[in-house]
Amino acid sequence: MSVLEDKKVIVIPCSGIGKVLGSVSREAAYLVIEELRPEETDTVALSLLVLGDEAAKRAVQDHPTITIDGCRYECASKNVTQAGGQVARCFTVLEALRRYRLKPKSIADLGESGELLARRLAEEVAEAVEEIGKDGDVTWLS
Repeated sequence: MSVLEDKKVIVIPCSGIGKVLGSVSREAAYLVIEELRPEETDTVALSLLVLGDEAAKRAVQDHPTITIDGCRYECASKNVTQAGGQVARCFTVLEALRRYRLKPKSIADLGESGELLARRLAEEVAEAVEEIGKDGDVTWLS
């Protein structure tokens, strides 16, 4: 049995502390988990996966997982896979930045443009959560 409720999709953002793309990633994840899909999603800290925490590993092994990576290194996705989980869908802030042409202001203050970038990315993630949860079936999207 997982540490999380059944039928939840795990959303794991980049930890990119000190990097603006990491800040956008985390903001997008919080928007999904707290506002857009609170009943269908949850998260575990990426740092717990990196440290090999058993509960975090079980969570990604037992639930479909969406990662939001800040950059091309895809640390969130790689750590989910290393923990024995399968990434149902991977989003990257860098790709969203190119798609929407919205530039965050700074690490501590995303500014209006950065907040909008996080919101648009969160909406994409929320749509993926809905696709995964259709009819109670897990559909791996990657």
